[in-house]
Amino acid sequence: MKLDPQDLEDIANRTLEHYNEHAEDFWQGTRNHDVSQNIAALLQYIEGKAPFTILDFGCGPGRDLKVFANSGHLATGLEGAARLAAMARVNSGCVVWQQDFLKLELPQKHFDGVFANAALFHVPSQELPRVLLELHATLKARGVLFTSNPHGHNEEGWNRGRYGTYHDLENWHRYMSTAGFVELARYYRPAGLPREQQPWLASVWRKLSS
Repeated sequence: MKLDPQDLEDIANRTLEHYNEHAEDFWQGTRNHDVSQNIAALLQYIEGKAPFTILDFGCGPGRDLKVFANSGHLATGLEGAARLAAMARVNSGCVVWQQDFLKLELPQKHFDGVFANAALFHVPSQELPRVLLELHATLKARGVLFTSNPHGHNEEGWNRGRYGTYHDLENWHRYMSTAGFVELARYYRPAGLPREQQPWLASVWRKLSS
């Protein structure tokens, strides 16, 4: 079923309202999550010499944004929920843009890497091609995009107050390839567990065109 502009506005507003209402609980529940594997996966594929310009897309309260900044990179956060964006500024000391994922305003060819950890699954599949093209455009030539999303069988809809899409590997690969990315690596998380206990699909992609 095609989503009209009012549907998309409702999806964005209700999802962001959920995060604003649960901002403190979200921070307490995620602040100690170890995603060093994901951060390393992005950084290892960026070409050239550090420091790198990094966009933490959907940075939440700023946990990973702070890691990038403390490592000497030029890190910028992007977060849709106002309360989480404010927390990220305090926690990281970085610039954080408050932007709805469906209404992005990004600089062209600016970032060496985009870190989209547990973020893009909130984009309705109808809008995902456009959003991926916008991320493609904000990367420099041969820039790198990291994504980590809960995978599934291409279900889409509301889940505990938030809108989500749960792509399988084949579907996700098709979206990314169509947007002009080539896959560099993929793995499931958490590491070291049987596949049925690894709900997250992580993948790393390079922009090939200028």
